[in-house]
Amino acid sequence: MASAIITGSARGIGAAIALRLAKDGFDIALNDISEKSFENNDIMERIKESGVKCEKYIADVSKADQVEAMVKSVKEDFGSIDVLVNNAGITRDGLLARMTEENYDLVISVNQKSVFNMMRYVVPVMMKQRSGRIINMSSVAGLHGNAGQFNYSASKAAIIGMTKSAAKELGSRGINVNAIAPGFISTPMTDALSDEQKKAIFDMIAMKRYGSVEEIAGVASFLAGKDSSYVTGQVIEISGGLSM
Repeated sequence: MASAIITGSARGIGAAIALRLAKDGFDIALNDISEKSFENNDIMERIKESGVKCEKYIADVSKADQVEAMVKSVKEDFGSIDVLVNNAGITRDGLLARMTEENYDLVISVNQKSVFNMMRYVVPVMMKQRSGRIINMSSVAGLHGNAGQFNYSASKAAIIGMTKSAAKELGSRGINVNAIAPGFISTPMTDALSDEQKKAIFDMIAMKRYGSVEEIAGVASFLAGKDSSYVTGQVIEISGGLSM
């Protein structure tokens, strides 16, 4: 059976993608940074209801040594790694003039370097298989920028460049690499925004509603499945018309 590893998948968009890929028949390797992320969390039980195998792996994906060990364990446990979803991400918002070097470096490390780390160790597995799907989670902030998110926008824009470069390198090896750029999706991360920030964003959305994690998961399902076999190097924006 094919398997998928999803980083940052204890909750939010990552958990929704894991659940959807489980329904599609993939065995699921969950990842998050700590055991605490999975406390009071039934994600593993819900995935197993689909009749697939599910294991969790605790690792800080911004750290290369932890990623190397995790990927080795996933390969041993599942036999293959057919889909990689790079979803782990954080925000440390602030205006550029007030942003600390610490908050800049942290966001770049977690959001961007984690993608490099995961691809660095998963790609050789997929190359030996001569098949694989990689889905990188970017953002509309990476496409269009966003005031107060200089670090976050930088990390998500970099992911787009990484996606397109990897697609050109790996296409001949049977590996598809694409990115998803969500807009305003209701998650614990966006719940932290102020009412004023939420209203400003809402007023720009053509569809006049926020997106759901299930809507992101549906596109991830397409990119992980056979119907996207000739799709690579693309960035799919899911924003309800936020950037039009």
